[in-house]
Amino acid sequence: MAPINVGLMGYGFSTKCFHLPFIEPNQDLNVYAFLQRARAPVDTINMETGVHVTADYPHAKHYRTAETFFADPAIELVIICTNVETHAEFAEQALLAGKHVVVEKPFTVTSTEADHLIATAKKTGKVLTCFQNRRYDGDYLTISHLISKKAFGKITECEIHYDADSPAWISKWDSPGLIPGEGMLYGLGSHTLDQALQLFGRPTSVTAFLRTLRSIESETDDTFTVVLQYDGDQKDLLVTVKTTIASPMERQMKLFVRGTEGSFLKFDEDLQADQVMAGMLSTESSFGVEDPASYGLLSTVKEFDGKIQTFDKRSKKYVGKWPTTSGRYLSYYEDVVAAIRGNAELRVKPEQARDVIRLIELARESHNKGVSVPWS
Repeated sequence: MAPINVGLMGYGFSTKCFHLPFIEPNQDLNVYAFLQRARAPVDTINMETGVHVTADYPHAKHYRTAETFFADPAIELVIICTNVETHAEFAEQALLAGKHVVVEKPFTVTSTEADHLIATAKKTGKVLTCFQNRRYDGDYLTISHLISKKAFGKITECEIHYDADSPAWISKWDSPGLIPGEGMLYGLGSHTLDQALQLFGRPTSVTAFLRTLRSIESETDDTFTVVLQYDGDQKDLLVTVKTTIASPMERQMKLFVRGTEGSFLKFDEDLQADQVMAGMLSTESSFGVEDPASYGLLSTVKEFDGKIQTFDKRSKKYVGKWPTTSGRYLSYYEDVVAAIRGNAELRVKPEQARDVIRLIELARESHNKGVSVPWS
């Protein structure tokens, strides 16, 4: 079967770090075209790598306008890596042009835009999904496995962190006002809120606290705490999703889960992005494989796995460093291909991506009003 022709919109950091390293090894995908508005340089031979697509991908087509890009009938799958305010517009144009679509996170700026895109995808019969690659992080895969095996009994608490101590990339958030689609909730929160929704479902209520800790006065958040509460069988569950830019720690906290039968505490972020930036290929055997020093600590009332845990006399718990499942971003595009070809159900559904945006809206509403707000 011929590979699916891929057209990528944008040639910035996201395209080069999070998409191409996992598209190129996939034999079912062909890097066919790019939309990059910059004019092709005259001298591409002596150009630095990563500046222009015509130098890095001389066999791919180069388009400078969205109109000519979407008009190419050979493009089958569009990857949208442009500014967030263009996501909804470009996704709709791609769907109407008969293309399948992957949208970088955040999916859209508003849930209304997301609803419109979902309706358009259903009308055109094309696959629409969001790039939630963090579902393929080792820590998320690990905690998903432990929850599925009921390692914690009835879960009462979960904290999901994605902290970044004074990251340089927030310097671009220099406006005193709130710019739609900008800020940490839409940024890192798009990943961690998605993980919370996948693990525990839609909450009953949302309570949020947003802060600006960088050195300017701004309504654009760089730090947040979102608390999700539930009802029914999960009425005792409290889920906290946090990001802060003030975290001078040797190792950043990642996950904390506690229940009636056990707990899990893990530090350190998934390493795949750092490996790509260090020049490692995503097909190398050590890619996504975590150092045992970063494994999380699993403690249980009863023995969960005798090969890993030992009985701790002081705490009277079974304790052990639980091996982290290897992260694998390659699987994201393998799953997209399977959905396009009708071989498997779409892993990251657009309705799920829509719920993330709705959760962000409710978090902002909660913060502005200073109250908990119901899911709606």
